[in-house]
Amino acid sequence: MTQSTHPAQEREINKIVLAYSGGLDTSIIIPWLKEQHPGAEIIGICTNVGQDEDWEGMEAKALASGASKLVIQDIREEFARDFLFPMLRAGAIYEGKYLLGTSIARPLQAKHQVDLALAEGAEAVAHGCTGKGNDQVRFELTYKALAPHLEVIAPWRTWEITSREEAIAYARNNNIPLGNISEKNIYSRDWNIWHMSHEGGDLENPWNRPKEEMLQLSCSPKDAPDKETELVLDFTKGIPTGINGTAMAPLEILSYLNKVGGENGIGRADLVETRLVGMKSRGVYETPAGTILFQALRELEMITLDFDTLEIKNQLALRYASLIYAGKWYTHFRESLDAYMETAAKYMTGSVRVVLYKGNIIIAGRRSPYSLYIEDLASFGESSYNHNDATGFINLYGLATGVQALVHKYRDLDEGPAHQMREMASFSEK
Repeated sequence: MTQSTHPAQEREINKIVLAYSGGLDTSIIIPWLKEQHPGAEIIGICTNVGQDEDWEGMEAKALASGASKLVIQDIREEFARDFLFPMLRAGAIYEGKYLLGTSIARPLQAKHQVDLALAEGAEAVAHGCTGKGNDQVRFELTYKALAPHLEVIAPWRTWEITSREEAIAYARNNNIPLGNISEKNIYSRDWNIWHMSHEGGDLENPWNRPKEEMLQLSCSPKDAPDKETELVLDFTKGIPTGINGTAMAPLEILSYLNKVGGENGIGRADLVETRLVGMKSRGVYETPAGTILFQALRELEMITLDFDTLEIKNQLALRYASLIYAGKWYTHFRESLDAYMETAAKYMTGSVRVVLYKGNIIIAGRRSPYSLYIEDLASFGESSYNHNDATGFINLYGLATGVQALVHKYRDLDEGPAHQMREMASFSEK
């Protein structure tokens, strides 16, 4: 029923801190934990990362389910400042499409759960993640990194409930309030200030087109306004700092761009991704603000970063995305990657003008005091660039290519070194 760092040493569990969302799974976990650990106190913690919830109703629901109390923490500002924006700066996108909205939230939520468990003197932490998913790894790697002595209870890996329908039946049998959850409303959703995800139901067949009524943060591009919306996004060292010349806090930026982006049909992604456990999983994501910011920051990178810095940054962005997806936030490797990203972004300060129109993000302009673009050098018209310099550059740059070609040519023809030396001498004179 439990997992322990030291399986051979059984100890009594008197207090358990549960990561509580108010959804079906975590609601039925409370009475189940009380059945498995008679007399244990169950404390719920719910972290506000931007989801729209009935917070007063959630507390009442947790108490009605058997929790001794529910701790609700607003961590939206910390989430945006210390997790979302560093991830954005790194350019981390998983498998080319997923902007990691759920992945990036879990380590922070698990951290606050651990903090509460330590403050309460709890012996165990519990979560409602299934044995098929990624979130179980993200929560438990955080537990291991921050408090490896805590017992971990993962009911979905041990109880006899095997489906959402059985979970609903268990809730009804135990008089757990279900709210709007039913057998007909079976989409699994995760929502925060970065995105909303949709899984399950008819989406489990990857041939099915997502139903328009399922989507909640964005309108269909065909229903978006028939006029363009132009914005100027300001960045400082790779971090968003304002819109249209007005300085704004992280939450303000995300809230505004989610609204404007959603109204213009921006940020929809339908993908089949590779889960950590190996299976493929289909999900539909809405990420209006994140989609706009990623594209804008990419343009700023292109004018402020030199070739080598940008090349390595792009390579490391793939590792950064995989690291977040795998729940390895609290690791030395992530800290090391962020150290590079922070240095690489030293000159990523400037503004990008974007135009939103019916699901499209059109880049209309970019500028930076650190721009490496010099119009005089790049111009096709009269400029200070000396075209004759290219001759010597190409001769040196192509030297290795020419030498290799000559060596291979005469080796294949089985001709003596005299012919080879004469042609190489001619090549050198050029």
